[in-house]
Amino acid sequence: MAKADLDSLGIEELASLRDNVIDKLAQKVASRQAELEAELEKLSQYGKPAKKPQAAPPVAKAKKSDDRKGDDHKGDEIKEPIASAA
Repeated sequence: MAKADLDSLGIEELASLRDNVIDKLAQKVASRQAELEAELEKLSQYGKPAKKPQAAPPVAKAKKSDDRKGDDHKGDEIKEPIASAA
């Protein structure tokens, strides 16, 4: 493949090149995905049927009341003495 001198290309030419690259990558990804799915289908005959990966369940956030259960440092605060009037 010939190397393009990107510095010499104009904005329209660069944008067109970008669009072409995106299209070509999408084609290659789709082709490879089809190959892998076909191979997975062949391999599934030797074991469990092929499953599509599922999205991970959302992680539950800790409630504020749960966060405070382990916090017993309320009395650990350092109190500065109040200056007495002279």
